[in-house]
Amino acid sequence: MYRSFAKRVFDLGVATLLALFLLPVFAFVALLVKLSSPGPVFFRQKRGGRGGTWFEILKFRTMAERPEAAEGSFDAGDSSRVTAVGGLLRKTKLDEIPQLINVIRGEMSLVGPRPEVEKYIALYPDRWERVLSARPGITDPASILFRNEEEILAAADDPEREYRERILPAKLDMYERYVGNISFFGDVKILAATFFAVVFGKKRPPEGKEG
Repeated sequence: MYRSFAKRVFDLGVATLLALFLLPVFAFVALLVKLSSPGPVFFRQKRGGRGGTWFEILKFRTMAERPEAAEGSFDAGDSSRVTAVGGLLRKTKLDEIPQLINVIRGEMSLVGPRPEVEKYIALYPDRWERVLSARPGITDPASILFRNEEEILAAADDPEREYRERILPAKLDMYERYVGNISFFGDVKILAATFFAVVFGKKRPPEGKEG
């Protein structure tokens, strides 16, 4: 069945090939991060994993270092510490490349619900229990729709409330639909849509809660 063994084989094969192909980009970005601001190359943060487990997600660091962030501290819409290089990495999604390591380790999938920090999982525990019956992923339909999430939050009067009460429930709706309909061709379609969204951009989602 694709949603178990075959999905893992697909993830491992594609992630390994992508990691090898992107190795020069990986090295160049790592050097930029290291030279642009004090701190480690990688950002590590505890996120919710499959079946109620926890793991450390890997990203290229895009913000000035704050030790408590590694413990899951996160404020929606907080971009005050984003570095110049970090802003570019976020816009191009190059900061996500290290998550190929999470995929190879088996902590994440190429496609699956985006892993969340503990304080937001605690808001909707029953829904997250259903969602995390699958491995979290690097991309999914919600990642494409809310690709410009930082801009949406920056424009909100209360970014934290906007995320808790509108964006996160909308994402969970989409995560639950994905988990209930996992398929090989569906994953390929999402990967292709992600590529085009990153290259050509995506408009802001319409106002109101997504279905």
